[in-house]
Amino acid sequence: MAHVDSDCIFCKIVAGEIPCAKVFESDTCLAFLDIAPVNAGHALVLPKGHYPTLMDIPVELGSDLLQALSAVGKAVMEATGADGLNLMQNNYEAAGQLVHHAHYHLIPRFSDDGLRLWEQTPYKDPDEMKRLAAEIVKIVK
Repeated sequence: MAHVDSDCIFCKIVAGEIPCAKVFESDTCLAFLDIAPVNAGHALVLPKGHYPTLMDIPVELGSDLLQALSAVGKAVMEATGADGLNLMQNNYEAAGQLVHHAHYHLIPRFSDDGLRLWEQTPYKDPDEMKRLAAEIVKIVK
C-alpha cells in the first residue's frame, strides 16, 4: 500500500475527496488538468503514493510514470493542437514546488504563445565545469 499524507491536496485528489478533471489513471499514477494552467491543456502527472520529491519516488515506479507521461503528453498535444510540449518537475520551494507531492507538469506549447525558458549562462571556465562534474560523480556513486 502506497504512503498517503492526509494533509496533502494531491493525496486527497487521489482518494477522490477533492474533484479533478482526470485525464489518465492507472494502478500507480494519476493525471489531471492543472486548475491554473500555463496554457489550456496543462496537465499534472503524479504517482498515487505520497512521495515529496523526485528523489523520494521509488525507482520501481519509473516505468509506470514514463508510460503515463508519454500517453498523456501525446493526448495533450493532439487535443490542443500544440506545436510542442514542456515537461517540468520542481523539487523544493527554491525550485518552485508548491505542493509537496512529486508531480510532473505537461505544458502544451504553441509557436506564438510568447513563453520563454530561463536564460542560460556558460561556466566561468572549462575547469569550473570539470570540477563540478567530478564532485557530482563522487556523490552519484
